[in-house]
Amino acid sequence: MENFRKVRTSEEEMPLPFPDLPPDVVEMKVKEGSKIRNLMNFAMAQMELKGRRQIVFSGCGRAVTKTITCVEIMKRKLGGLHQVTKVRYKTVLEVWESQDPPPHGPAQNLTVHKNVPSICILLSRDPLDPNQTGYQPPEPRHEAGEDTLGSSSKGLKRPLPPPCEELLPKKLQVQVSDSPRGTGTTAGQQD
Repeated sequence: MENFRKVRTSEEEMPLPFPDLPPDVVEMKVKEGSKIRNLMNFAMAQMELKGRRQIVFSGCGRAVTKTITCVEIMKRKLGGLHQVTKVRYKTVLEVWESQDPPPHGPAQNLTVHKNVPSICILLSRDPLDPNQTGYQPPEPRHEAGEDTLGSSSKGLKRPLPPPCEELLPKKLQVQVSDSPRGTGTTAGQQD
């Protein structure tokens, strides 16, 4: 493969694995280079401002982790969402072209078919069938200030302890020995 370079990559289009979806359901196709902030701004606007009842997040390969992150952010911001997760494989076609074509012939191309993991996650404000594979019920709502898993309602960060006195900056005395670069001096340094 060292004498080939990737020319083109294309994904196999697959229908969403959820039956009975409305035709206007929003599908968030998460890519490896997608910015989570941009995805979440659009998805939140669809669910809050436009009043959508369902949204689907999908991603494959290296974008699977980012897809799950987006879903978890949405569940925490909106609350009360039912979830169904489907995992499958998607075929990705890569076309590679020879960098050193034969002198009297056309460039050689190589097509590689890869099966990469893919995830589709449906979030719904309306109840979904709890018997289907991959179903997760909404997380129970917590009262304000209630402690969950040892974290406060204001965030997961704990306050820093007061600094220890021995760690505070102090005047530093440096003794430089005689060297060909200069004479020995004593320097005082403060922060």
